Amino acid sequence: MNQKALKTLEYHKIISQLTEYAGSAPGKLLCKNLMPATDYEAIVQAQTETTDAVSRIRLKGSLSFSGVRDIRDSLKRLEIGSALSILELLSVSSLLTAAARARAYGRHEESEEFPDDSLDGMFRTLEPLTPVNTEIKRCILSEDEVSDDASPGLRQVRRSMRGINDRIHTQLNSILNSSRTYLQDAVITMRDGRYCLPVKSEYKSQVNGMVHDQSATGSTLFIEPMAVIQLNNELRTLEIQEQKEIEAVLASLSNELAPYTEVLALDLELLTQLDFIFAKVICRANSDQYTVAIGLWKMLEKEYIDSWYTSFAAGAVLISIPIAILFLYMQRYYVDGVSGAVKG
Repeated sequence: MNQKALKTLEYHKIISQLTEYAGSAPGKLLCKNLMPATDYEAIVQAQTETTDAVSRIRLKGSLSFSGVRDIRDSLKRLEIGSALSILELLSVSSLLTAAARARAYGRHEESEEFPDDSLDGMFRTLEPLTPVNTEIKRCILSEDEVSDDASPGLRQVRRSMRGINDRIHTQLNSILNSSRTYLQDAVITMRDGRYCLPVKSEYKSQVNGMVHDQSATGSTLFIEPMAVIQLNNELRTLEIQEQKEIEAVLASLSNELAPYTEVLALDLELLTQLDFIFAKVICRANSDQYTVAIGLWKMLEKEYIDSWYTSFAAGAVLISIPIAILFLYMQRYYVDGVSGAVKG
């Protein structure tokens, strides 16, 4: 494609506008990398898809693609047998949720009012992997939290941790209530993952235990009382076990996803393409002018328009460039079919 022609026609502004209406990062990238097409059949297909998307929006409203995430790196990790992180599993779940939403949106009974169209194949090919997605959602509650019920082992470890925590707080509250004179503040604090009390430095000898930290002025020492050192050790051991249980849960979920890497890759591809198609519709709906039609492309071809301009016209059809813009530049830059001289 003639880059000078694209610059003259401010093609980048058109692409920038189109990109704004894509709902996902992969969809925006597809819009951003779009170049004018020259293959007539491809243009007709793209225009048909856009028209069919308009019909669906009129009947069912818009479709959100906000949950579509680029999971290609995660799929590569699954293919070599690696376990995914919490964030990666949530991204896969988000993609599958978007696939389920899109498939439900695309589902319809064929009728005279709503016959099958060019988008049906994409909607029907989407596979939301509902059982696997349900399991991910059951086990992972947020970016920072794995459910207690994700596995029996994790549930047991956390029950033990809560018991140890209760015993530590009981001991520390007892010391706190009996030694308020020695404390800078009547609070229980954490230092290096250990429960401590803030003791005035001059009373260090009155509280038997291990010093973990001190204040900037040195007036306060954070002491772990001897009475809870063993309990804190037990808690630390349980925390290590908890992390191992979480890793086992993530590995198990990753193993469930591993057989479906090709399905997930196809879901990502289809959702990205659908996002792109629906972005064109929204972009066109937000324009105040009419859009270029296939007939205009044929007319330009018949009227001996230079190949670079024909290419741009084809691209205009593809991305629904306002017709007023196209005619504005037709008036300034047209090609004499005989001499080939550019006039303006």
